[in-house]
Amino acid sequence: QLVAGALKNPVGTSPLGEIIRRKSARNAVVVVNDLTRPTPNQQILPPLLAEIEQAGIKAEDITLIIATGIHRHHTGEENRRVFGEEIAARYKIVNHDCDRNLLSLGRLSNGLELEINRTAAQADLLVTIGVVGLHYFAGYSGGRKSILPGIASRQAIEANHKMMSDRRACLGNYQDNPVSDLMLEAARRAGVDFILNVVTQSKQDIAYCSAGDVELAWLEAVRFCEKISTVEIASRADIVIASCGGYPKDINMYQAQKALDSALLAVKPGGSIILAAECREGLGEDTFQAWIEQSDCPQDIVDRFNHRFELGGHKAYAICRVLDHAQIFLLSELSPDLVWKMYMQPVKSLEEAMSLAMERQGHGADILVLPEATKIAVTVHRA
Repeated sequence: QLVAGALKNPVGTSPLGEIIRRKSARNAVVVVNDLTRPTPNQQILPPLLAEIEQAGIKAEDITLIIATGIHRHHTGEENRRVFGEEIAARYKIVNHDCDRNLLSLGRLSNGLELEINRTAAQADLLVTIGVVGLHYFAGYSGGRKSILPGIASRQAIEANHKMMSDRRACLGNYQDNPVSDLMLEAARRAGVDFILNVVTQSKQDIAYCSAGDVELAWLEAVRFCEKISTVEIASRADIVIASCGGYPKDINMYQAQKALDSALLAVKPGGSIILAAECREGLGEDTFQAWIEQSDCPQDIVDRFNHRFELGGHKAYAICRVLDHAQIFLLSELSPDLVWKMYMQPVKSLEEAMSLAMERQGHGADILVLPEATKIAVTVHRA
């Protein structure tokens, strides 16, 4: 009902059917999330796709493009699991490739050349779906992120991510965030006609849905997300226990890292963070792993980032920002040697982690638990 209501009452645009008829659109691209971003696709996509078809675009002329950014491609089996058997059989589903099948849309205001997926750029109708949640340097996910980084070139993604070193590019900030601003400019340049974004609760239940303009509808979802995800605490804690919230948010360290930024907002300088993250697929990205393996200390990674940005390496840099502030104990399936190489301390159980953290911080230590850290932005109360 939330999805149907949003489609009938879009924010900042005409209803989708009217847009299709006005443009005389004969084909459509729907940009969808990859499996690293839990999305209630089987609740979102059927009513959206039905509306597109009812306005006159045939199923065979609708393409779903997976916004992989630089992530690995989906397999056919993963598409069936993520989108459902019926959608996987009825519609063409393709993985975005950040190195191929690109079209330049010119330069953005900062001089960056914007190249995006050619099929999306040439579509009569461009629609994106997304989940709005906290993001460690874009402020919030969803909306404009479907284009940059979702279906952009490697070079554009790298240039945008490099801006994460700006202090305004941080968790929960969207009003004065240079990374987010450039993403929005890219989405406008790409000509996104319509978005459908949701805010989810545990187990992917939809708490809020907005549709319409790529900026205005997204902001509606952001404001809702801000209300339910911001938690005020009296003071920072000596020990913060953080969980990613389970699979797929902890599918690998590349994704699990995001929980550390929430923990960073909550822990005292010199404190301890206990991160519970399965990481069944290891570190999750080759460049990220290379930066870790080729370093001798965290400062090596910081210096390398400041000298030359490389996508994937930015994750290693993000971890080092946290390590500069706190000790990290990691409960995962990663090998102890690899955990040590990330300058974290491996533990085999939560009990072991607590024992080590209490020993480090003292037995009168304040403890804070963040069960789904990637969904929480902590603020400290100011008297």
